[in-house]
Amino acid sequence: MSYQKFQASQLFTGTEILGPGKVLITDEQGTVEAIIDQHEAGDDIQQFSGLLSPGFINCHCHLELSHLRGRIPEKTGLVDFVFRIVNERHFPEAEILDAISVAEDEMLVNGIVAVGDICNNSLTLAQKAKQRLAYYNFIELTGWLPQAAEARFNRSLEVYQAFQQLQPAGSRFRTTLAPHAPYSVSNELWDLMMPHFHNQTVTIHNQETSFEDSLFETKQGDFIRMYGLMNIETDFFTPTGKSSLQSYFEKMLPARKQLLVHNTFTKETDILFATARSSDVNWCICINANQYIEQALPSLELFRKQKANLVIGTDSLASNHSLSILDELKTITRFFPKIPLAELLQWATYNGAKALQMEDHLGSFEKGKQPGIILIQQLANQQINSHSTLQRLL
Repeated sequence: MSYQKFQASQLFTGTEILGPGKVLITDEQGTVEAIIDQHEAGDDIQQFSGLLSPGFINCHCHLELSHLRGRIPEKTGLVDFVFRIVNERHFPEAEILDAISVAEDEMLVNGIVAVGDICNNSLTLAQKAKQRLAYYNFIELTGWLPQAAEARFNRSLEVYQAFQQLQPAGSRFRTTLAPHAPYSVSNELWDLMMPHFHNQTVTIHNQETSFEDSLFETKQGDFIRMYGLMNIETDFFTPTGKSSLQSYFEKMLPARKQLLVHNTFTKETDILFATARSSDVNWCICINANQYIEQALPSLELFRKQKANLVIGTDSLASNHSLSILDELKTITRFFPKIPLAELLQWATYNGAKALQMEDHLGSFEKGKQPGIILIQQLANQQINSHSTLQRLL
């Protein structure tokens, strides 16, 4: 068997940064054999300037919305953004499929090896069947009206079954049902989907706006306007008097892991509430989408204070200018410059792989894994900056 040998200025294993004296050994397909000292590695070492890292994990994307790139204005606020998505997502199928293909190409070039992808239909299925990336497909359920729960569930179940039927045996491809958001899923719809959560990672859009809590605490705020715009009744809904997260989180507990996305307005009391009930709750940060829609920032220091499991997502091209985890890390560093590089990279690699239950083969340079290899260059003062670049090596 022939081996490939990689050495750079630094090597990030998935959890720590090693110095220049280490060499990464893989087979021809990129399966990790070992990390060894340079003096033991022999000849034919490929030398690079920069930092070697496992491939990135994009824990939250909407690949099916890629055709909306640049079509929805920035800074509309979430209600108007959602209204535009609902009313403008319908394009000719050929145009949608082409945009999906181009977007996946972009993720590959940007060093992404696995994606947690939100699916409302089966339009991404043909592209995913090529197995160029690993996917955890979250078949999204929405339905605020109790009387619509059964019809909405059955429709999503058809999409779920389509993904299950095409799934190749042994592929890095997994599918589950998942709620869209607390403000778009009735208790009746929750009851129908919860039996499907067993042993799965289940995701939900969480506290993306300040008025999500207002809806559950007092039945006030901008979501009432959204329901009006969409002609959706709200008479049946009784506020819980608690935050959004504290109102729904118990329903997520049948899942093996919970993946909460955005968390832009999550408070410390909510972090404590969730982590007290689950040891496997993961908090996905999509900071560029937060900036695109509402110019808001998640309170990362609160999550770090509580040692929460943080992961990174890009959201969709409807709410972002790129599908690049490096671009997400650049923005995080710009607003939170004191977060150490190794911690950020762990969010984007090992933590993400664990959240998507893919850590047996992705996320870190450990023997037997095939995590991809990327090279990050132009670091400054041991940190990512606006000039940093990425090259995919494997």
